Amino acid sequence: MEGIARQKAVLAHYNGNQMKLAPHLLFERHGDLFVSALNMSKNWRSDDERRLGHFKLDGLARTELTEEGFEPLPSFQPAAPKPDDTLLLAI
Repeated sequence: MEGIARQKAVLAHYNGNQMKLAPHLLFERHGDLFVSALNMSKNWRSDDERRLGHFKLDGLARTELTEEGFEPLPSFQPAAPKPDDTLLLAI
């Protein structure tokens, strides 16, 4: 939540891989919490290809807030990904 509020990157382990995430929004889906974030560790072919992934919070381990800031994706819209999802927090 602090990463979203302060636009700071977060280090986390997900499915055994360490990633640096730029969290854009937090939402609830069927009682579970998810974060939509840009995986800053991924090698994107172009800036236009970059997009948010949805990560279940239960699957994120050893999270650590960094002091590295980030700019939201230009195409970002602060809305829940699906109609039945509940938006809780967005940049």
